[in-house]
Amino acid sequence: MSVTARFMSNNADIGLPNPPNDSISSLSFSNKADYLAVGSWDNSVRVYEVSPQGQSKGIAVYAHHAPVLSENSRIFSGSVDNTGHMFDVVTGQTTQVAQHAGPVKIVKWVSMPHAGVLVTGSWDKTIKYWDLRAPSPIATVKLPERCYALDARYPLMVAATAERRILTFDLAQSPILYENTASPQRLQTRVVTCCPDKIGFAVGGIEGRVSFCYLEENNKRNEYSFRCHRQNSSSKKNDQSLIYSINDINFHPVHGTFSTCGSDGTVHFWDRDARMRLKSFNRASGPIVCSAFNRTGSIFAYAVSYDWHKGFSGMTSKQPNKIMVHAVKDEDVRKRAMRSS
Repeated sequence: MSVTARFMSNNADIGLPNPPNDSISSLSFSNKADYLAVGSWDNSVRVYEVSPQGQSKGIAVYAHHAPVLSENSRIFSGSVDNTGHMFDVVTGQTTQVAQHAGPVKIVKWVSMPHAGVLVTGSWDKTIKYWDLRAPSPIATVKLPERCYALDARYPLMVAATAERRILTFDLAQSPILYENTASPQRLQTRVVTCCPDKIGFAVGGIEGRVSFCYLEENNKRNEYSFRCHRQNSSSKKNDQSLIYSINDINFHPVHGTFSTCGSDGTVHFWDRDARMRLKSFNRASGPIVCSAFNRTGSIFAYAVSYDWHKGFSGMTSKQPNKIMVHAVKDEDVRKRAMRSS
C-alpha cells in the first residue's frame, strides 16, 4: 500500500455542540437526512442535525440504564444493560426492541427485498434477528465467542468474535448458515466492514493493520493486508514502530474509497483498488474512536475520545470528548488511476 499522501489541516473542521460527558462509542448517519446519532458511555444517545457549514445542532437525546455501545442510522441502540432500543425522532418515544443475556455490542438494521430486520450481536455469544412487530427474536445464531463487531450489506453479513473468529453469512439463503474462519490478523479484531460491491469485507484490529478478504475462490488472489496507524519511535535507541489500534473503517458511498481512524489520533482516506493512501488528517488531541460518512459522502464525522487502551489509569480530566464534522472535497476521496504493472 503506497503511503504517498498530503496532510489535510483540521482547523476548518467544526465541533458539534454539547458532546457527551464520557467516552464516545459509536457514530451513525441516517440514510434519509443529515442526522447523526452518537452513542456514549454516559448512557446516552444524542441526535444532531449536521451541517458542514457550522449550523449543526442537537435535536434529541435519550438514555439507557447503562453505557451505549452501538447505534444505527434508524436510531436503534444497544447497551451494556443487555437491551436494544428504538427511538422515534418525530414522537420522542423510546421503545425496547431487543433483549440479550449480555451486553449488546452492535445493532444493525438490514434492509431485505421484502422487509427489514434488526440484527443485534452480543457478548452473550449470540446474534439475534428481530421483527419489530414481535417481542421475541425470529431467529438466534449461537456464536463460538463474544461478538465484537458486525456489519451487513444485504445479502452479505460479517461478524467478528473473540478468539479471532470471522463469521460470514449469506442472508439470501438463510440467517443461520454461516462460514466460520480464522481472522487474517494475529490479534484482536476491532472492526469489520462489508465492501460496497458485497464480494468481501475489510478487517481492522489492534495490531495497526487492515486486511481485505473475499468470499469467492476466484477473488482470493486479490486479498491483501497493509500496515497503518503506526508511528516511528521517538527513542534513538529503538527503531521499532509504535502500533495503534484501528477503531473504524468506512466506505465512501459514492466513490467506494474508504477511511480508517485509529488510536493514534489520525484519519486516512484510502483507495482500495489502487492500493494507495489518498489523504491524511493532522493528528487530533486524542484517539479517534469512530467515524462515519453521511449518505452522499459530502460530510465526514469523527469522534475524538478516550478509547480505554491504557485502562482506567489513562482516563484523566485531560481526555477530550469531541464530535468533529469535516466537509469532504471530491478530490480527497475520488479513486486514482491504477498503476500499470
